Amino acid sequence: MERPGHERRKYPRIEMERMVAVSHVDDGRQLAHGRDLSLGGIRFQIVGAEVGLDDVLRIFFNVEDQTFSAVGRVVWATELDAFTTDVGLEFLEIDPLACQLLARDHAA
Repeated sequence: MERPGHERRKYPRIEMERMVAVSHVDDGRQLAHGRDLSLGGIRFQIVGAEVGLDDVLRIFFNVEDQTFSAVGRVVWATELDAFTTDVGLEFLEIDPLACQLLARDHAA
């Protein structure tokens, strides 16, 4: 079954269900729960952090057995409860090798 909005996506999503590390570009890291990942961005849930539209964040995530860093802009943020925010981050900078691995995983 397709998720709502699937047909609007520029890049197909890969479910990930892994921990990721997130930080404002000039700040310390915080753990978050990665939900899905694509060539264009990542969705994650973060607890106890202030995240707003257009914030620029650095995120560290794994593709296969390798850790990558990317910089992105928050394009949406939805408060799920008093502590948890669901966040959509559009990549501004991403390692070319991560792009190759994501493209290969999607084609498989």
